[in-house]
Amino acid sequence: MLMFLEQVLNGLQYSALLFLLASGLTLVFGIMNVINLAHGSFYMVGAFCAAVATMSTGSFLAGIVAAVLGAGLYGLIIELLVIRHLYRRDHLDQVLATIGVSLFTNELVSIVFGRSPPFMDIPAFLAGSVQVLPGLFYPIMRLAFIVVGIIVALGLWWLISRTRVGMLVRAGADDREMVDALGIDIQRLFTLVFTLGALLCGVAAVMAAPLLAVEIGMGERILITTLVVIVVGGLGSVRGALVGALLVGMVDALGRAYIPQWMYSLFPPEISDSLSSSLVSASIYILMALVLLVRPRGLLPAQN
Repeated sequence: MLMFLEQVLNGLQYSALLFLLASGLTLVFGIMNVINLAHGSFYMVGAFCAAVATMSTGSFLAGIVAAVLGAGLYGLIIELLVIRHLYRRDHLDQVLATIGVSLFTNELVSIVFGRSPPFMDIPAFLAGSVQVLPGLFYPIMRLAFIVVGIIVALGLWWLISRTRVGMLVRAGADDREMVDALGIDIQRLFTLVFTLGALLCGVAAVMAAPLLAVEIGMGERILITTLVVIVVGGLGSVRGALVGALLVGMVDALGRAYIPQWMYSLFPPEISDSLSSSLVSASIYILMALVLLVRPRGLLPAQN
């Protein structure tokens, strides 16, 4: 039972990371109709900024500021120089252009920060473990990650559902031309949404940097899983991103814990080893396929 609860917490922590990334990416698609495959690059930039700032100053707060500002500023620059020229282009042009931005960012980061991956240690006030249940101790850093994910989810809900900006975002997702005709600067709204997505990448990066390796190309690997989250949850929907992140995070965490045990009980070791590793890697894609069989547009797609 304790093992199951620990894996549930691991799943929640991974879900928080995926939601921070998927919410921004699905907003960009839902509002701007842009497929942005450079989204993981903002996550990488934020992680490098966080690690270097923390190493230089010894302050985790400086790392937070550097990650959020670095990712947000880089996202703003990319939107001004590249993305805004793609709004009325087809998706193939968007895919090719943003892949190019991703490759460019990898080289830019290696030039600016060097090819030696920086190391970011867990800050002292988040180090160690805390007892969450009798007999179950869990790392404070991972619990903090879950709390940040909850806060961001509530903040996005409030922003989109209860503010004027959120009203314009929802209206822009339904009918961009009508919003523009009403005198709203739709270009500024697009820039705001895109920068918000990059800022969320920075938040994800500073929380993940002490737990994961900070290295060139880290954005591309997490981007694939983020796209799975969006497909499962539904394109253009923040609620869908939340549900998709929870499902993918739980399937991944529980699959890594229990699939090897099930395989060892059914097959001899020489078969179960390779089979279990393959099933663990494929588990989230199996989930995606099952969801698409039942709901081809995802579980909670944006309403058009």
